[in-house]
Order: sequence, then C-alpha cells, then structure tokens
Amino acid sequence: MSIQISCPHCGPRPMEEFLFGEIPVTPDSLTDPRDRDLDRGFMHQNPEGPTVERWFHLYGCRRWCTVERDTRTDEITEAG
Repeated sequence: MSIQISCPHCGPRPMEEFLFGEIPVTPDSLTDPRDRDLDRGFMHQNPEGPTVERWFHLYGCRRWCTVERDTRTDEITEAG
C-alpha cells in the first residue's frame, strides 16, 4: 500500500500525487552566490530519522504541504 500524505486541503492522498522537496540549509561559510546555489541544489542532507519535508500536491490542490517523516520507516508523524 502507498504511503498516505494528509493534505490540509484535500485530505489523505497517496504519495504518488506529490512531488518531494527537501528544505535546503546552506552553510553560512559559503558566501559566493554560485557556491550557495550549487549547495542548495545538489548537496542534500538525507538524514536518518525524523525530518521535516515539503511536498507539492501536483495532482491535487497544487499547494505545498509540510510533513514530518521518519526516513527509516516512512512513518508520517505530523503534517501541516
């Protein structure tokens, strides 16, 4: 069964309706704009455990949802 994401506008929907977007954190030590863009675009954190993520409801309301998901189990513990 597919992972369900609770969209605040559409209710519980299958994960396949969404696009994933990690909330980027760029180190303050990177001051060059090109280096910051490169880091933001390609250097993903990929943490193990609970993490806050952004999901875009592409095949629904076309709005962003903030979700807390445990990457070890894919359990969604909080959505908003």
